[in-house]
Amino acid sequence: MRLALEWVPFGMDDDTTVGMLKKQVSEFRDSRDWLKYDTPRSLAISISVGAAELLEHFQWKTDEQMREVLMDRKRENEISDELADVMIYCLGFSDVLNVDISEAIERKLRKNGEKYPVARSRLVAES
Repeated sequence: MRLALEWVPFGMDDDTTVGMLKKQVSEFRDSRDWLKYDTPRSLAISISVGAAELLEHFQWKTDEQMREVLMDRKRENEISDELADVMIYCLGFSDVLNVDISEAIERKLRKNGEKYPVARSRLVAES
């Protein structure tokens, strides 16, 4: 994302922390006085709407057609923008609700690991 302030350059996933991204999102929001609009309800709705806009790019297309679509840089950027919107809303949501995303993901992966053990999951996937 290349905007004003101290934005992380494109392609820096390995060097960018979740905390850094949350800070960028909250600074962007706060500099525009948008916190008053960022209620949990509004953000949850925005996450869902953004996910639907992302999904729209894939509607009625086969995997092969999507490979062709993704070869078009303009379309790939549009899809990337929609994903970024969803992530921005998720980061804003976690900020407003004071959710530690890393902790939440690790906890959920542990639960999923118990629910879907590797040995059992591989058997299901191969069936």
